Formats: sequence, structure tokens, C-alpha cells
Amino acid sequence: MLFNSSFYGVFLIGTLAAFWLIRRHRLARVLFLTLASYGFYFYGTFDSATEQDGGVPMGPWAWSALCLGIIFVGSSLDFWIGRLLGRTQSPGGRKALLLVSIVYYLGVLSLFKYFNFAADSFVDLCAALGVSVKATHVRLVLPFGISFFTFETMSYTIDVYRRELEPSKRYLDYLLFVCFFPHLVAGPIVRPHQMLPQLAETPRFNSEQQSSGLFLIAQGLVKKIVVGDMLAANLVNRVFDNPERFSSLEVLVAVYAYAFQLYANFSGYTDIALGSARLFGYELPENFNRPYIAWNLQEFWHRWHISLSTWLRDYLYKPLGGSRNGAWKTYRNLFITMLLGGLWHGASWNFVIWGALHGVALAGTRIWQRSRFGRNASDSVASRIFPAVLTFHYVCFCWIFFRAPSFAHATLMLGRIARGTTSAPNLAPNVLAVLVAAAVMHVTPKGFTERVRVWFVARPSLVQGLVLAVVAMVIHAAAGAKAEPFIYGQF
Repeated sequence: MLFNSSFYGVFLIGTLAAFWLIRRHRLARVLFLTLASYGFYFYGTFDSATEQDGGVPMGPWAWSALCLGIIFVGSSLDFWIGRLLGRTQSPGGRKALLLVSIVYYLGVLSLFKYFNFAADSFVDLCAALGVSVKATHVRLVLPFGISFFTFETMSYTIDVYRRELEPSKRYLDYLLFVCFFPHLVAGPIVRPHQMLPQLAETPRFNSEQQSSGLFLIAQGLVKKIVVGDMLAANLVNRVFDNPERFSSLEVLVAVYAYAFQLYANFSGYTDIALGSARLFGYELPENFNRPYIAWNLQEFWHRWHISLSTWLRDYLYKPLGGSRNGAWKTYRNLFITMLLGGLWHGASWNFVIWGALHGVALAGTRIWQRSRFGRNASDSVASRIFPAVLTFHYVCFCWIFFRAPSFAHATLMLGRIARGTTSAPNLAPNVLAVLVAAAVMHVTPKGFTERVRVWFVARPSLVQGLVLAVVAMVIHAAAGAKAEPFIYGQF
């Protein structure tokens, strides 16, 4: 069920109407939202299963039931493990309980996400050694959102184990925390301390919050359809599919376009998720903050996919030792964290390379910051322009490996850029205009968007409706014949 589909609009309106009618009945409210979220997920997995050529040897109904069972069983398991952790004092017993939770989720994640990758890599390795091994015909389809809800549930049991969080006392609240449909498929990765207290309270209907939610949904749809899909359909997909047909300039512009397509696509999804949650009276955490103006890679990761980068920091980088045990171990920990972060995005050597490139650059950034030159570097706006441009281009270089289907394809892209040809018959003016507009809006101060939001919220309902109608017409005019999926839904 795509956020940019009319079906989601009908689902959202119907769910909202029922929710606000029963909001004062706590048990009914939580049960209804939980069932609605399960229905949302079941429909999405069923729809994806019918479009898959391979996959598990079962029908769409059985596949959807299996995916839903993974969430339900895991959520139930973690709720009771959390309760037991709250009562268990034995260090050994507490570690055993935590291990059960981690093994369940990492086992499920590893099976569905990395089985195909491991099987293919094993066959390739045997072939390289001259050993003939028959490839398996079983291809596992990745359940929607598995990378996101596994991290959310793991953070709950780890926080309870660390005694940083009290165990949840309400079973249905915990089920809803995991499956709440706005963040279920592609985040943001919500921490239990951010959501569970909100679910315990009776939501209050607030017209400003409702208007702000509608603004975020409209903003997200504009990002996704007008910017992301336009760049993807008219430039990015064509160039990345067949880079040998395009000049160096066209390939380079396509890489820039992919950077803004990915940002518009993912941040647009987040905007819709935040706006949808806000319509129910709930607040989800911010996930993006103009990442391409970052003046070094460390700042980039403070601005890009914030919920993931903070999760990796708190549950991987710091447990590895963080920056507490000397410089070289700090660099090692940064590299391992980003390498695993790359592997989290997908079972492909390209994602491993992408993560390794970021890990090396983050270690290099830390070395520079600790050097005499880094400590004495000017902090003025002018002195940050060149580092920001350099950081943006390094991020774009890494995006090539993120987007390309294979390492050979990525090197082909880089080879085409290195040729230095400048003809550009395939760069349509409307596509360039969208790309320039996306770049300009990205560097526009955040306060500008906030002022627009405040202006919209303060307007009468009739004016808001007219504004949304104009936005809807713009989106309709820009939309393609078929709704494009959100990129991060595949993770």
C-alpha cells in the first residue's frame, strides 16, 4: 500500500474517522489501530507477493500471513522478555533473556535478507575455486520493513536490559508501538521512549496539529512525485540502466539527480509518515535535516537518516568502544559501524563497498579533526563552502555504488564520467529545472519552510483546502502513469 496511492488516502481517511470516534475508549482505540496497522501490512505484503517472479514456494495469502506472524510473534516475545527482564536480577539470566530476543530478530533478518546473497556468494566462490556447485532455486522475498521493525524491537529489549527503560506494562501498547503503520514499512526508526508514553495517553484533537499533518503529507507527496519520480523516470533510471549510451556530462548530472531523487524519495516518505501520525495526535522523530549542506561526512550523518545513524551510534558504535579506547580503535569502530550499516541496507557487495567507503571517510574526518590543521580550521561560513562541496561530491561518488546493480556497473558509470565528453542531448530542460529547484530548496534555510508551514496552519480551513487542491493538481500533472514505489521500502 504505497503512501502515494489513492488506496492509502482512502485507508487513512477511514482509519482516522473511526479513530477519533473511539479515542476516549482506550482499549478499543489501541486495539483498532493495531488491527488497522496489521491490515495495512498484510495488504502491502500480499500486493508485493503477487508481483514477485521468485520468492518462497507459497501463495500470496500464506506469504502475507507468514510476514504478519513474524511481527506478531516477535512483538509478543519481546513484550514478555521485557517483563521478565524487569523482574530478573541474575546477570546470567538477564543476558540469556536478551540473547533470546536478539537471536530471534537477527535470525529472521539474516534468513530473509541475506540467504540469497550468501547462497549466490557461495556458488561464486566455489566457481572461482574450480568446484561445480548447483545453485539453489529457492529465492526468499524480503518482508516489507523488516530492517526497521527489527531495530525498533531490539532497541526496546536492549534499553530494558540496560535499565534505561521501564518494561511496558500494556501488551497492546507494545504491539502498536511496533506495527503503527506510518513508520512500519520504512521508518523513521522509532525508539520505545519516544512512542510508548504517547500511546499511554488519550490523544487530543488539535486543529493546528491536524493542519500541520496535512502540510507534511502534501510536502512529502510533492517531494516524492514532483521531484523524485520526475528525476527517476526522465533521467536517473535511463542513465543507470545503460550508462554506455550517455556522455560524461549526462552521467554526471544523472548522479547528481540520483542524490536528490533519493533524498526527495526518502525524506518525502518520512514527511508523509510524520504527517499521518500527527493526524492521529502522535509525534514521530525527525529523520532528515538538509544533509547535502553538511561540511563534513560526520555532519552529513547527523543530518541524513537520523534515526538510523543514532541507532547505529547507540547500539553498535558505543558498545564496540566508541571513541573511549584510543584513536586507532575509534577509527576501527567507525569503519565496522559503517560497514555493517551498509550491509543493513541490502545483501549486496555494492552496499558493503558503500558502507566501507563511508567508514574510511569518517575515520579520515576524525583524523583531520584531531590534527593541528583541523583544530585550527576557521569556523566561518565562507570557509565551510569548499568542504561542503567536497563532502557532497564524495557522497555522490558513494551513491553510485549504492544505486548501481553491481560493482562492474558502478565502475562503468565512473568510466563514462572519466571520458570527459560534454554533449548533452538527453538533458531535457524540464528535468534540469526540477533538479535545480530541488538543489535551491535544499540549501534554503530551514526557517523558510517552517514559516510556510506556520502560514498554512494559521489560514482558515477554506484557504487550506484551496491550497491543498492546487498542490493536488500539481502532483497529478507531474505523476506518471504508474505509482513508483518508495526506494527505502526495499530495505
